[in-house]
Amino acid sequence: MSRAVQAAEQSSAWKNAQVGRVAAPLRDQVLGIVRQAIMDFELKPGQRLVERELIEHLGVSRSTVREVLGQLSAEGLVTIVPQKGAVVTVPTAEDAADLYEIRASLEALAVRRFVERATEAQRAALRAAFDEYARASEDGALPALVAKDELYRVLLDGADSAPIQQLLASAQGRVRAMRATSLSEPGRARQAVEELRLVVEAIEAGKAAQAAKLCAAHVRAAARSGLRRLAEIESDLT
Repeated sequence: MSRAVQAAEQSSAWKNAQVGRVAAPLRDQVLGIVRQAIMDFELKPGQRLVERELIEHLGVSRSTVREVLGQLSAEGLVTIVPQKGAVVTVPTAEDAADLYEIRASLEALAVRRFVERATEAQRAALRAAFDEYARASEDGALPALVAKDELYRVLLDGADSAPIQQLLASAQGRVRAMRATSLSEPGRARQAVEELRLVVEAIEAGKAAQAAKLCAAHVRAAARSGLRRLAEIESDLT
């Protein structure tokens, strides 16, 4: 079993929901659990978040659940629908396309900065993270996402840019569920591995412009897949 598979199983925020056992305030614990469950696609776009069920599942008060849903609504991960309550947000096609384009630009810039600033140790760590991602992609969408998150972490560490890291964190949080759906499309996982292999090889060759171009192309390919899946989800909800 790969490290990514083990991490994916251990980090199941929803199945293993536990609160009240760490120092963080209760509200923050619940917020983290529900947010991660949405981002890991355990709570799916369009799924209703029934207060009573959340209270029972998490073992917390109604006021805590309402505070958490309000915060997630402010973050764009949950939508409050009149007469229906809270649902996991289904982004519009236009919003999703814009978010992917933001990611493409920011990740391409991060790749350029990595080529310019990364140490030899960070370059070696990037190759190791990619190899783990390639292995994890054979085990399913969630292990692949966990491994890809580590790949991004190594990339951003080497890019050494707080502004890029902060902006990407916001954009990636909004489209993480769509990343899971795009990777579940037949053939997409294998294609994504090959796209990122080319990115890593260009980085290792010191070809910043080529690596950035390939990275942007990878994100736009993921966008096409994610937007197709989004259209299917919207069709199922109507």
